[in-house]
Amino acid sequence: MQVDEDFGKGQLELMLDTRYQHSNGQMPAYEWNFGDVNPPVHAWSTIFSFFIEKANNGEGDLQFLERSFHKLLINFTWWVNRKDLVGNNLFEGGFLGLDNIGVFDRSAPLPTGGYMEQADGTAWMALFSQNMIEIGIQLAMKNPAYLNITMKLYGHFMSIASAMIKEGEDGSMWDEEDGFFYDVLQTPDGRSERLKVRSMVGLIPLCAVTVFEPELGQKYPEIPELISKHLSDRPELTAFIQDPRKPGKNGRVLASILNETNFRRVLGIMLDENEFLSPYGIRSVSRFHKEHPYIFNAGDKDYGISYLPGESDNNMFGGNSNWRGPIWMPVNMIIIRALFNYYQYYGDDFMIECPTGSGNEMNLYQVAEEISTRLSSIFRKDESGKRPVYTNYPKFQDDPHWGDHILFYEYFHGDSGTGVGASHQTGWSGTIARTMYMFAKMTKEDAVKFGKEDAHK
Repeated sequence: MQVDEDFGKGQLELMLDTRYQHSNGQMPAYEWNFGDVNPPVHAWSTIFSFFIEKANNGEGDLQFLERSFHKLLINFTWWVNRKDLVGNNLFEGGFLGLDNIGVFDRSAPLPTGGYMEQADGTAWMALFSQNMIEIGIQLAMKNPAYLNITMKLYGHFMSIASAMIKEGEDGSMWDEEDGFFYDVLQTPDGRSERLKVRSMVGLIPLCAVTVFEPELGQKYPEIPELISKHLSDRPELTAFIQDPRKPGKNGRVLASILNETNFRRVLGIMLDENEFLSPYGIRSVSRFHKEHPYIFNAGDKDYGISYLPGESDNNMFGGNSNWRGPIWMPVNMIIIRALFNYYQYYGDDFMIECPTGSGNEMNLYQVAEEISTRLSSIFRKDESGKRPVYTNYPKFQDDPHWGDHILFYEYFHGDSGTGVGASHQTGWSGTIARTMYMFAKMTKEDAVKFGKEDAHK
């Protein structure tokens, strides 16, 4: 979108075309298995593209947004009807693009029987709801016919978010003692057990956050009144999550699974260099599991997860290791997006240690910038003139004909930053360029002062 807006929109609409989107609403996962399930991020890409175009041209393409919204509603309905097995607003997405992050192959029948409620799958649906609300607001600002469906999506978000944190309930994805989210295994005999793997699964709920400008309530004053009454009649919805009625900077409101207390707890783990925070970004599995692998026994077989910062040690999913410990650019970008949204709401009133235990206090914009700097350092020359991405590749590191031709690897070693996996993943690893561009063009003062459209310039 930054380079060619029309091409970007065309690619997004292609996947919603009747040649690709199933008649039941499902969207294809990838070329070798259309029927698998990947994270529902298409709505986020759609509204992101709209805001970029609006920032660049003064207005966005509302017809593109409207066409996409109707198809995305069908996809949203497919998720609600097909991937929430017992109708409790907790989702069992399956593979979700998370390769080997789970204890089990999440696209296959569980060795224990039963089913698994996924913290990441549920959080992706919370974010999907937020993105659809964002689209609905843009359409409703021009056409009030979209108000009702936007409010319906708001109700979905509140139900999904509040289902993830239920204090004192054994089946809750939120572990109050650890201050972290985990998948929950539901067994055929009615028992539930958290699979306590500290992985990106538990960080995706932090990313299910969106800040909303007060524009809709200013144009339609009845909307804030309806929301307030809805939440007053259902106090259980906001018992443990962020209360969306509480205004932040410039009158903004925050849709988030995490209230401030729980947000600080998850951040404390994410920004711990002994856990997720690497010199080169956020790891997909906590370094804690290097010395403390997680083992689950099912029958006569043990299933485990340990910290593998580079290549895999088994052949699950073809030996791919994206999610066993390495750094993966797309989710780092999602984390940076989340921190930016939190900062637009909290501003400089919210400070956190970064790294955890360092005594160095940062606001959330600075935390996002710090993560971006660590990510970009993978590709930049260090004090010795070496690029971490080429640590294990002396030809690229030292040869003057190759040294400045940087490859965008599939993922990166969690401790050294070395490029790992396929060497040509310019699609997702190339997202580092967007984060570098954003922090080069914007200050923290801009981030609080201006709205989303300005932030996309």
